[in-house]
Amino acid sequence: MLQAVIFDLDGTLANTIPAIREGVNLTMAKYGYPQHTDADILKFINNGARELIRRAMPEALRTNEEQVSRVLANYDVLYGGVYHHTDRLYDGVEDTLRKIRDELGLSIAVLSNKQDQFVRRLCDQLLPHGLCQHAQGVIAGKPSKPNPYLAGLVSQALNIPLCDCVMVGDSDVDIRTAQEAGMAHIGVAWGYRSKEFLLQNGATLIADTPLALYKALASMTKRSDQNK
Repeated sequence: MLQAVIFDLDGTLANTIPAIREGVNLTMAKYGYPQHTDADILKFINNGARELIRRAMPEALRTNEEQVSRVLANYDVLYGGVYHHTDRLYDGVEDTLRKIRDELGLSIAVLSNKQDQFVRRLCDQLLPHGLCQHAQGVIAGKPSKPNPYLAGLVSQALNIPLCDCVMVGDSDVDIRTAQEAGMAHIGVAWGYRSKEFLLQNGATLIADTPLALYKALASMTKRSDQNK
C-alpha cells in the first residue's frame, strides 16, 4: 500500500549545481587546483561529497585518501557558507508536494547523498514547514545511496515500510537505490539526467513535469487503494 514518497534533492527538488560549483571552486582555489564549470560538476555528483571532491581534484591526487579527506573537510566548511544560495525549488514542485500531501494523503521525505547537515538545512530553507516529514543525508562513515542503509533510516523515521514507499529521483543512483531497497521508482526528466539516460538505466516510469509526477502518484495511490 503506497504511503510515502521519498524524494531525491539535487536535480529533483532544486537545481543545486551553482551553489555546489561555488563551494567546490572555493575549495579548489584554496589548494591551487583547477576550477570547474557547471558541466564538470554534473559529471562529479551523485555519489556523495567525498566522491565529488575526489573527482574535482587533480587526477594524480585522487588516490591519496589523506589528501581527499583534508580537501573534503575544507569543502564542508566552504560549502557551508554558500549552500543557502540554492534558494528556490524547481517551478511547480512546491505545489505538487502540497497536492501529494493534501490530496493524496502521502507522507513526504527527502533522501540525498549530500551531507546530512546540508540536506536538513536546505529542506528547512526550501520547503514550507510541515511539508517534509523527514530529511536524510549522508552520515560520516555510513554508506550512501544506492546502498539501502539511508533509505532504511527514512523508513524508520516515517514508521512506514520501504515496500510502501516510492523513490522519486533524477539519476541512475536513485533507480538503483529503489531497486536495492525494494521500493517503486519514478524518474523525473526535468533534472540533471535525460529521459533517455534514465530509460537506459532501468527506469520504467518517468515524469516529464511535476504535474505529470502528481498524476502518476495519483494513479499509483488509486491502484493501491483498490488492492486493499
